[in-house]
Amino acid sequence: MKITLPALSPTMETGNLVKWLVKENQEVKSGDVLAEIETDKATMELESPDDGIITKILIPENSENVKVNTEIAILKIEGEEEDEDKVDTEISKKSKDPEKELTPIDKDLTVNEIKFNFNDDQNIELSKTWTEKEMTMREALNIAISEEMHLDKDVFLLGEEVAEYEGAYKITQDLLNQFGKDRVLDTPISEQGFTGLAIGAAMSGLKPICEFMTFNFSMQAIDQIINSAAKSLYMSGGEINVPIVFRGPNGSAARVGAQHSQCFISWYSHIPGLIVVAPSNARDAKGLLKSSIRNPNPVVFLEHELLYNQKTLVPEEDNFIVPLGKANILNKGKDLTLIGFSMSIKRILDAMPEISKLGLNPEIIDLRTIKPLDEETIFNSIKKTNRVVIVEDGWGNTSFGSHLSHLIQSNCFDHLDSEIIKVSGKDVPMPYAENLEKLALPSTYDIVEAVKKVTYR
Repeated sequence: MKITLPALSPTMETGNLVKWLVKENQEVKSGDVLAEIETDKATMELESPDDGIITKILIPENSENVKVNTEIAILKIEGEEEDEDKVDTEISKKSKDPEKELTPIDKDLTVNEIKFNFNDDQNIELSKTWTEKEMTMREALNIAISEEMHLDKDVFLLGEEVAEYEGAYKITQDLLNQFGKDRVLDTPISEQGFTGLAIGAAMSGLKPICEFMTFNFSMQAIDQIINSAAKSLYMSGGEINVPIVFRGPNGSAARVGAQHSQCFISWYSHIPGLIVVAPSNARDAKGLLKSSIRNPNPVVFLEHELLYNQKTLVPEEDNFIVPLGKANILNKGKDLTLIGFSMSIKRILDAMPEISKLGLNPEIIDLRTIKPLDEETIFNSIKKTNRVVIVEDGWGNTSFGSHLSHLIQSNCFDHLDSEIIKVSGKDVPMPYAENLEKLALPSTYDIVEAVKKVTYR
């Protein structure tokens, strides 16, 4: 029997074969885990379809971008005679170099390839010499949670499938083994219930990390987040702190439909009492999450599902943090200011080759923290460049970008040489079809056209 790489998610087209858990000539039973496969959404287990013996492994572990339906191993079914010639023929059809079987890597400039500029003059904690390791955002978040739970016994984690299943997106992998069921809690499918429980625990002095499988499901708990978490410090006259982190994927993923494709940046940044964070890369994700866990206030930590597999160099030290409320200048330019956060930073970087062809050198600001906002960095940049384009994935109507436009024109009006352009998602529920989904989100074309407009090109 040929074992092929299955589609482990509805949108999976390729996967990374992370690790084989069996060897050639090993006997397996139906349901035994054969390998770990990293999909576009999570790391998942590949199980044996039948009893038998793994006679050949065709694709080695650590192979990236293996296409769905690629033959990865051969299983001799129990009771069947193995046709050695047939097996050898199948293997001979394979490239001796597994890389030749993989999907070519897109050579466009992306967040993977950009060399992030973490400015020492802005971020004191980054001025040290760190031991760094390249890792995905998924790994960085996992390490941040683990480090903070080791450092502070009051930190605990709860949410749907965070323990036994190790997280729907495998952010919480191995945490149950490290800390046990008293500090890593699987909850019922009741967001309002377990969010209320987490807030009560925070009021009692603990420091919960409350995971939503997706922030779309946080709508079931929005009363608890806004009326209990955000307002308790104010309504108690400063007597009741709520040190809690609400975290999980936010925004449009890949072909998951209208009910799973909403950006909650403007929703939560609208509420007094909430800190709102939206990292664009693995390094910031680790540093910002650690700062969020240590903060005595409720923090809404909005990750992006499509950034979970993106890699960046990340400091390995457990005292590495990125301060909340500090933006990062990814590129120091002079012709205009491009402002983004989370996934929109990747969209800006993807558009950079086309912007460079125009002879323009933009200043690129990654906000990182949406609330509190680093207004000083934003205003200083615009006073230098005199032009600004804001890029956001969310709907443009009453969006965070609209508020940011107001702040800029109120504080930098005399320095602007052009109107403020905002590039947002289209004002429609997110379509399921891939071609329509692309049209609904900001594109390279949209960003480049906005850049042309503010620079009169």
